[in-house]
Amino acid sequence: MILRRIMHAAGFEVVEAADGQQGLDALSGGPLPDVALVDWNMPGIDGLSFVNAVRDNPDYRPMTLMMVTTESEHDQVVRALAAGAHEYIIKPFTADAIVDKLELLGLVPE
Repeated sequence: MILRRIMHAAGFEVVEAADGQQGLDALSGGPLPDVALVDWNMPGIDGLSFVNAVRDNPDYRPMTLMMVTTESEHDQVVRALAAGAHEYIIKPFTADAIVDKLELLGLVPE
């Protein structure tokens, strides 16, 4: 809910998924989003597996992936970035931190 409000305020249209499988299903059913905010600890297909699945599909490669999670171990950050996540934000976060990362990635709508 917090991320939805932050993303709306930043000018994004938001589509939510309860878990990694729903996220993958949403990708196959419509236009590719500019960015996906992914939690490592999703039920079913976890965030790292979601990142790997997205990166394995050439049609999804243009999409930006940002991990937003409580997982703060250095090894996990490295694994997520190596798998293809563009950014990694550790919870708790502020709205400004999310927007700053989106701006860094060139994704904040005008």
